[in-house]
Amino acid sequence: MNYRRVGNSGLRVSELSLGGWLTFGGSVKDQQVAREIIEKAYESGINLFDIADIYARGESERMMGAVLKQFPRHTLVISSKVYWPMSDDPNDRGLSRKHIMESIDKSLQRIGTDYLDIYFCHRWDEETPLLETMRAMDDLIRQGKILYWGTSEWTAEQIQQAHDLAEKYGLYPPLVEQPQYNLIERHKFEQSIMPTAQANGMGLVTWSPLASGLLTGKYDDGIPEDSRLGQIKSLRESILTEEALDRVRQLKPIADDLGITRAELAIAWALRQPAISSVITGATKLSQLESNLRAAEVKLTDDVLARIDKIFSPAEQAVG
Repeated sequence: MNYRRVGNSGLRVSELSLGGWLTFGGSVKDQQVAREIIEKAYESGINLFDIADIYARGESERMMGAVLKQFPRHTLVISSKVYWPMSDDPNDRGLSRKHIMESIDKSLQRIGTDYLDIYFCHRWDEETPLLETMRAMDDLIRQGKILYWGTSEWTAEQIQQAHDLAEKYGLYPPLVEQPQYNLIERHKFEQSIMPTAQANGMGLVTWSPLASGLLTGKYDDGIPEDSRLGQIKSLRESILTEEALDRVRQLKPIADDLGITRAELAIAWALRQPAISSVITGATKLSQLESNLRAAEVKLTDDVLARIDKIFSPAEQAVG
C-alpha cells in the first residue's frame, strides 16, 4: 500500500481508504461480515476509515468503531462528518455551533474513540454564518477532539472563502475536501475543485470512484433490484443514462487488454491523479475489497489514458 500526504500537512493516508456509506449498517448488517472486511483492509495497509453520523443514522459509526477499537489508535486515521439531520429536532442539523459541538461527542461515543483525525462539514450550510462554523471547528481542534477539519462537496468559491476567513481571523483552515470524482463526474473536480484545493495546500479524499457501481458494468443489461441504483431513485435518475451505459461498455475492451475488471480500471484511473490523497472505496464482501486492492497496483500508461479520454472526454463535459 502506498501512502500520500494530505495536502501540505504531515498527515499520511493510504491511497485507498474504506468508507461506510450505504455498506456498514446498510447493506451490511452482519457484524462478523463487517469485521472480516475491516480487518482485511487494515491488514492490507489501509489506514483511513471514512464514516459519517448520517450513514445508517449512526449505525455505520458503531459497526466500524467496534472493529477499529482492536487496533492501536495511532495506526488509524478516522474521519467522520456533520451536517445532515439526525432527528426531527430543528437544531439537530446543519453547521451551527450547537449542532457541531453536540454531534462530535455523539460520534466519538459511537465510534469509541477520544478524537477524530478528520471531521468533515458534510455540505455547505446556507443558514449558518461560515465564521460560526469555522470557530466551532477551530475550538474542537484546540480541545483535541479533532486533529483536522475538512469540507465535503463544497464549491471552489466556498472553499476559498473558508481559507480567506481563516487567514483573516487566525483560525485553522480546512485541510481537505471530499468531492465526488469518477469518469462520469470529472469536470467540476478537474476544472475548479482540484486547482483551488492545491492553491490552498489542501488534500483531496474522493468518493464514488465507481459512480455507484455504474462503472463496473453491472448495469450493462439492466438494473438488479438489490443494486445501489436499483434501490436509490435519485442516484438512478442522476447518472443512469443510455449514453453513460454505452460509454461504460466501451471501457470493457480496455480493461480486457489489461487483464483487469472495469471496476479496477476505474479506481486505477482515479488514483493516477497525484493531487488525490486517497480514494474512498466501499465493500459489502471480501471479494470486492480484494478487487479494490488490486486496482491500487495497476499503473495506467499514457496510451491507455488517452483511450479512456476518447470515451469520457473532459473537454466534452466542460462544454456540457
